[in-house]
Amino acid sequence: MSDYHIRPVTDADLTALSAFSRQTFFETFVDGFGIPYPQAALDVFFAESFSEEALAKRIHDPACIFWVAEREGQILALCHAGPNGLPHPLAQEGEMELRRLYVAKAAQGLGLGTKLLTRALSWMEKQTTGALWIGVWSGNLKAQKLYGAHGFEKVGEYQYPVGQWLDDEFILRRA
Repeated sequence: MSDYHIRPVTDADLTALSAFSRQTFFETFVDGFGIPYPQAALDVFFAESFSEEALAKRIHDPACIFWVAEREGQILALCHAGPNGLPHPLAQEGEMELRRLYVAKAAQGLGLGTKLLTRALSWMEKQTTGALWIGVWSGNLKAQKLYGAHGFEKVGEYQYPVGQWLDDEFILRRA
């Protein structure tokens, strides 16, 4: 699978990126982990997080990066990072957060998540002299293990809204 490439997202990607984001969220959290989100909660979350309008704001934010890994025009994975917004008392202005790292189910195990994570961490380190942050669902042990291997430690918990539903999340930090 060496014929993929990683590149920044553009406006031309918005429709595919919206569909990919919805698909991978559903594959991971509904199909994979069996979280029983009410459909109304998913509808609100998808509109707020993965609509083309919401994604356009993110890709045009100069304080953020938003990359995709693709092959033959098909998105396989995405990565989004920017200023930290996690609710933690140690958080300082100017620190950075990995906001999303999604890999399609069909592309998992190919190293794309690690490649995007490594690239994002490098970018984040250049943006701050402070800590790096990640919020991760409490039940996603695979992601927690990956982040732990890159020096992140659990420093807190919070609830992440998926529409009206609240997910229990861990706050990870790398000083």
